[in-house]
Amino acid sequence: MKLTETVQTGDFANEKHVPEVTVQRLDGNKVEVKAAIGTEIAHPNTLEHHISWIKVFFQAEGAKFPVEVASYEFKAHGEGDILSTPIATGVIETEKNGTFYALSYCNIHGLWEGSAELN
Repeated sequence: MKLTETVQTGDFANEKHVPEVTVQRLDGNKVEVKAAIGTEIAHPNTLEHHISWIKVFFQAEGAKFPVEVASYEFKAHGEGDILSTPIATGVIETEKNGTFYALSYCNIHGLWEGSAELN
């Protein structure tokens, strides 16, 4: 089995593991991208069950491969009553249209993918 065969997807509104990806063009060539887990259905955030990380990639139209543009780790899962919320927001600069992909990792349920188009 290949790693790519283990990546799961679905509708973020019905599956709490799928990253909801939103993009917005700002001034000039700046683009804000946000990847969030559990926006519609809350994901557990405990030592036993949590989102460990989110990675964000951008594949410009016509590009052969996506480029990793951000990587976020979530480290607090209830220790000392502190919790990391699995939301990742960043800004990149590009003139091109394309697709943003977010890949997240749940320590129990594995890898999950979501995406959004930038037009």
